[in-house]
Amino acid sequence: MFTQEQQLIEEKIKAYCEASDIALAELKWQPIPFSGEWGFATSFFQTAANEARAGRGTGKPVPQRAQEMAEQVKAQIGAVDGISHIEAVKGYLNVYFKTSDYASRVVDEVLSKGAEFGRGEAKSETVMVEYAQPNTHHSFHIGHARNTILGEVLARLVEFAGYKTIRASYPGDLGLGVITVMWIYDKFYKGHEPVGVHERGQWLAKLYVEATALLEKQENETPEQAAQREAYDAERREMYRKWDAGDKSVRELWRETREWSLEELRDILDILNVKIDVWFYESEVDEPSKVIIDELIQKNIADDERPNGGAVIVKIDEKLGLTKEKYRTAVVLRSDGTSLYLTKDLALAKVKFEQYKVDRSIYVVDFRQSLHFEQVFKILEMWGFPQASNCRHLSYGYVTLPEGAMSARRGTVALFKDVYDEAVKRVLSVETEKSGDVPVEEREKIASQIGLGALVYSLLSVDNNKHIVFDINEALSFDGRTGPYIQNAYVRANSILKKVKAGSEASFDYELTKHETELVELISRFPQSVQQAADEYRPLVMAAYAYDLANTFHSFYHAVNVLQTENEKIRNARLRLVMAAKQTIQNALRLLDIQTPEVM
Repeated sequence: MFTQEQQLIEEKIKAYCEASDIALAELKWQPIPFSGEWGFATSFFQTAANEARAGRGTGKPVPQRAQEMAEQVKAQIGAVDGISHIEAVKGYLNVYFKTSDYASRVVDEVLSKGAEFGRGEAKSETVMVEYAQPNTHHSFHIGHARNTILGEVLARLVEFAGYKTIRASYPGDLGLGVITVMWIYDKFYKGHEPVGVHERGQWLAKLYVEATALLEKQENETPEQAAQREAYDAERREMYRKWDAGDKSVRELWRETREWSLEELRDILDILNVKIDVWFYESEVDEPSKVIIDELIQKNIADDERPNGGAVIVKIDEKLGLTKEKYRTAVVLRSDGTSLYLTKDLALAKVKFEQYKVDRSIYVVDFRQSLHFEQVFKILEMWGFPQASNCRHLSYGYVTLPEGAMSARRGTVALFKDVYDEAVKRVLSVETEKSGDVPVEEREKIASQIGLGALVYSLLSVDNNKHIVFDINEALSFDGRTGPYIQNAYVRANSILKKVKAGSEASFDYELTKHETELVELISRFPQSVQQAADEYRPLVMAAYAYDLANTFHSFYHAVNVLQTENEKIRNARLRLVMAAKQTIQNALRLLDIQTPEVM
């Protein structure tokens, strides 16, 4: 936003240091919070420290030398258009703007760029974010929703920050859990499946619960019950063997029932406005993953202990020469030749790097897989992939309910579609009372936007590393850190702008109120918040920013008289500030995958 002034001052600093034979360290600029004026600052401490280490300094202590540099640089810069004054304070160079110029430029920047305000410059790297990957033959629950929303918001942030971004999904579509559902369906329910995408997907989850009850040993079971259970388990494992052998009928049953799960998943992704670019499936990388093991053995990365009845393993700590246990030993192929999750993740990473030319790969998977991904990334590095250093595991905690933990095996899960429908239903009942004059279809759309916004924000407003106790009553509140509270700030801005149209230009050359300066301050931070959230892979940064901006606007709305201001110049400036706030709130919510209703 103020890059021209920053670049001009930076050029003058570099010219002075070059002429003075000073090895200038990288200049890192930081905004100065409003305290009567806005500005930005940079430090000379690193330059002074480098100079001292090289034995080239004046012999003065680093803080004193840094201050001396700041004073000398200040003297060389001189006057700069748009800059009110420059100070050298405690080793920092502080550059201040004229308050009216700063406010005008922030507002003009937002209104000229609109939906593009805050977008970062194009980067050369390609980022792949992998998320939205529940196992098939189950149903999409609120924990899956946290995974999907975290991944989608991160993808939006990275993309908006300037990176080429690829959204990828990697559903688990094989394994004993999948076969368990296929077995009970084939034995007891074939041809009796319900009609409807969500009904059928949720029915598969119920079959899993029922099958688990039949196959797990029960207390005080009779010999007859034990024999029946063992017979069922033998049938299930025989079906697994046939699947592995490529049996035509079993594979066809697998494809048919898998599609029911995928249909439900695709419909939920559509509700969440998530569009996956690349679909990987666990079943597709199973066989290719086994092939890479020979290469790992040949490169002396993996040790083949199969001749002695063992598995193929990678003694990561030993290979790296670590004396303390860190990465441990990873099994990459079982003794019977079957692959593991780790084997398949290695194969999938190879595809990402070589076929999709990915520079950074982000895996959105829950915290239980932290060691797994540490091992994957380290083996990729040992294998020779430079991209391994740019692989990241975005870990997240459980989503539980007020009544306790969820369990797919026990059937105690909160299904996303049920929670979403309930949220929309509750909002619609309120909207019907408040907005009886709004057409029914419009009320339903608004209820959907608010209900979904509440659900999404509740899963983003908690640090991803922490567990969430999901409470629908708290999520739907219009007060506090909730989606509806932020959406309402947008609606309030919209209500002001519907009444009066702002002019195309405005001057802020008057004494701004505390609420006006705070609002300008928050708006100006948006591009920086985008970049920070993308660089740190932390959607929470944007979720917190959106709340702070909305909270600041609500305070402005209650304290500052916009429409009744008699001075036309001030009224127009405030209207444009409202327009800028509305646009920035909308941009922030869009990055959070939350829609903005026009009325509430």
